[in-house]
Amino acid sequence: MAVTIITILQLIICVALITIITLQSGKSSGLGVLSGGSDNFLTKNKNSTLDGRLASATKWVAIAFTVFTLVLNIIL
Repeated sequence: MAVTIITILQLIICVALITIITLQSGKSSGLGVLSGGSDNFLTKNKNSTLDGRLASATKWVAIAFTVFTLVLNIIL
């Protein structure tokens, strides 16, 4: 029973991770080398933008996915 519940949660997390990653904009959208100084608006307020929040969500959902994968491997 526990394996079924953890597997379903892992599938939900997997779909969420795929969705979050596809919603992010590409890193090659600007000329990073030629943009000038690194102390601009986007670096100061990165977490308040949509891309910043999506990057943070990607990190936490990926950690959850890894934990559920390890738990399933230990149980099985």
